[in-house]
Amino acid sequence: MAPPLLTLQDISLTFGTTPLLDGAALAVSAGDRVCLVGRNGSGKSTLLKIAAGLVQPDAGRRFAQPGATIRYLPQEPDFSGFDTTMAYVEAGFGGAGAGDHHRATYLLEQLGLTGAEDPSTLSGGEARRTALARVLAPEPDILLLDEPTNHLDLPGIEWLEQELGSLRSGIVLISHDRRLLERLSRTTVWLDRGITRQLDQGFAQFEGWRDAVLEQEETDRHKLGRKIAMEEDWLRYGVTARRKRNVKRLGDLHALRKRHKEQRGAVGKVRMEAAEADLSGRLVIVAEDVSKSYGDRVVVRDFSTRVLRGDRIGIVGPNGAGKTTLLNLLTGALPPDTGTVKLGTNLATITLDQRRETLDPNQTLKQALTGGAGDTVTVAGQNRHVVGYMKDFLFGPEQANTPVGVLSGGERGRLILARAFARPSNLLILDEPTNDLDLETLDLLQERLAEYAGTVLLVSHDRDFLDRVVTAVLATEGDGRWTDYAGGYTDMLAQRAPLRVEAAAVPRARATGSGVEKPAALGRRKMTFKDRHALETLPAQIAALQQEIARLNVALADPELYARDAARFQRTSSALGKAQASLAEAEEQWLTLEMRREELEG
Repeated sequence: MAPPLLTLQDISLTFGTTPLLDGAALAVSAGDRVCLVGRNGSGKSTLLKIAAGLVQPDAGRRFAQPGATIRYLPQEPDFSGFDTTMAYVEAGFGGAGAGDHHRATYLLEQLGLTGAEDPSTLSGGEARRTALARVLAPEPDILLLDEPTNHLDLPGIEWLEQELGSLRSGIVLISHDRRLLERLSRTTVWLDRGITRQLDQGFAQFEGWRDAVLEQEETDRHKLGRKIAMEEDWLRYGVTARRKRNVKRLGDLHALRKRHKEQRGAVGKVRMEAAEADLSGRLVIVAEDVSKSYGDRVVVRDFSTRVLRGDRIGIVGPNGAGKTTLLNLLTGALPPDTGTVKLGTNLATITLDQRRETLDPNQTLKQALTGGAGDTVTVAGQNRHVVGYMKDFLFGPEQANTPVGVLSGGERGRLILARAFARPSNLLILDEPTNDLDLETLDLLQERLAEYAGTVLLVSHDRDFLDRVVTAVLATEGDGRWTDYAGGYTDMLAQRAPLRVEAAAVPRARATGSGVEKPAALGRRKMTFKDRHALETLPAQIAALQQEIARLNVALADPELYARDAARFQRTSSALGKAQASLAEAEEQWLTLEMRREELEG
């Protein structure tokens, strides 16, 4: 095994009175592929800055092999003092030379830049690509990357993945992009409560290993007779529990994708109008032959689709392809040049765009959620105590009076999501929602979307997130043409492959031990007795669950409940979560069966 080029030993650092790092360690050798993971605010970026020599720890030792080149990519690069992007990139060499210039030119061209750009006018994506060129240009011995995919589009992320894979550098990577972590990492360092634990495997094995470590810790605590508080249990193990629950939700997502695939295809005007009447509001968006141009550039050309209630549509493509334009066309925010867009009735829309909404740094977390009045927040028409609602978004009760201005980036992201999901809506528009979010917040957003009963339109460059959330993908094919693919991002890639396209065009029978089995979509010609019975009984179940949720919400609306009986508050919160999950499942089952009945009868 090669000797480490960079080591951190027993690193400690305290901000104010709170220890951030307490005995953390890191070792990187040539060719290593290390991902650094941990909860938001655990100190990952700080540890990386210590590794880069930019922050001095209170205690511990940093050692770098003499002559080893180390390059660090910050989340917010500083371009001050540089007139062009080329000047900024070449400064990263630490010297000048013809070879250096050729390397810088090559990387800038690969990243879609000329080198003549003014750094002060760069977009977020251009700034990120420029900063990447600077750290990659010297082909350093050690490469320290803090969220390198932020603001990159899908082609940029895939290029970066290939470029990093080809380097001989030792790499330490912090990222919320699961797919990138899974494909690049061979070692995982987990920073938790100030200390580091190392798994000599990649990120794909991390979550199972982490869960086992936490479960063993809990067992050891019980053996010592120490009780873990309910609130700590929720905050520390909530992500694990949600991930396990999402195994079932992934099954539901596959069912939704199958339904969407069966509904694909262009819809004519006559059928569309009839469907709108028959579906009674379940038709959310209908676009017919929509086109949009800016000057000579066609962004959307002759595009038609329909979006039904409950669909979760991802929109993907490189920066500048027109994803946001297509999103605005579908939601009616932008009129088409030709064609028509019809929106369903009774739509209540919430939009989270790339700029995010502004938070008042002087407000407390509680005030930001309640509007500054009282201790309750209205969620889905029901009053809930703000502390209970905060816990849904991984905030502890003690954070209720924390000023928004001192929250970390991930915590502010969770607060924005909490405010958005508290508002009544049945159509959720998300434009790059995963930018700057940590893994835990992404897990939380995924859970909330899995529970969301309405329709979702999503623009994202996060491949794993798309696979976990959407039922269909709208992808650009160039020249303003967009294609609707059933399934997630990986499904889209498979359908785009030449051999798969031909196979998908003609349904084929599957061979079985007793002969040939018909495709399920062709074999089902009527509803089973079980389906009909479920369709008849589900409305009563849904009504009962709605009454139970209303009763639990009334109990949680009591502002004194938490202070009076924290255990009862926890039990009631848990019961509410289970009832809401059951309601979402029952409503989705009813909708699926009702649509099947209408298709058969129609």
